[in-house]
Amino acid sequence: MSEPWEHAAENSAKCYAVGIEALRERLEKSKVIIGDCTLYCESAEFVVPTLHGIDAVVTDPPYGIGYQRGKGGRGGAHSFGNRFCNDEAVYGDDVPFDPVPWLAFPEVILWGANHFSQRLPHGRWLAWNKLGEKEPWDDFCDVEFAWQNKRAADRIFSHLWKGLCQKGAGVRRVHPTQKPEELMKWCLSFITGQTILDPYMGSGTTLVAAVKMGKRGIGIERERKYFDIAVKRITEAYKQPDLFVAPPESKPEQMNLLDSVKKVEA
Repeated sequence: MSEPWEHAAENSAKCYAVGIEALRERLEKSKVIIGDCTLYCESAEFVVPTLHGIDAVVTDPPYGIGYQRGKGGRGGAHSFGNRFCNDEAVYGDDVPFDPVPWLAFPEVILWGANHFSQRLPHGRWLAWNKLGEKEPWDDFCDVEFAWQNKRAADRIFSHLWKGLCQKGAGVRRVHPTQKPEELMKWCLSFITGQTILDPYMGSGTTLVAAVKMGKRGIGIERERKYFDIAVKRITEAYKQPDLFVAPPESKPEQMNLLDSVKKVEA
């Protein structure tokens, strides 16, 4: 006759198995694979613990300064279409951002890090001059900063991308905090790893840059409308690869031990 605790242990194991299976099903339903990029329409907190083999985290997180009309920072009157992008809130931007969960990854670049610098260890700073070659013309921020977990000289990148003024023919802003592709390619030039994770993918610029630079990407975005935009942009990026960048090496295949034994016997 079995003891009561044995039934409890068996029930616990069954519940765990059911939970794991539900987790797998949920992830599969949220996942889209495009070339060497895997995208999840989910919350980062839910997906990241299930991932393996991440070389670097490069992202522009919601860093907790709020997203208020005409307040600078993430505010500012940026227009896409016939509406102002600062009319809509950035999910998660109404609470302080905690960078600690991301610091364990081998290579890290976090945009907006000047807003939570007191929580970061010593590293380097990457500055983006949004004015390009122009002189300041309003009261909004002219520069944004990213932190990298690397002790090296601070660097600056100039690229016009402020309000309605932005460099690049046919470029259209489709996300409230969208970064230019050239900026993210510049960031990735400081990354040695091949597999890049953007846990706050937005419209997918980081992964578009990764594709153009021959790197693999994993992107996570909880908002369906931006996820769909990212899928489209990354698909288009694979149609127009950078001819000067070699594609990433194929992932190693698992060896069949029985086949290798037969070869030795032969």
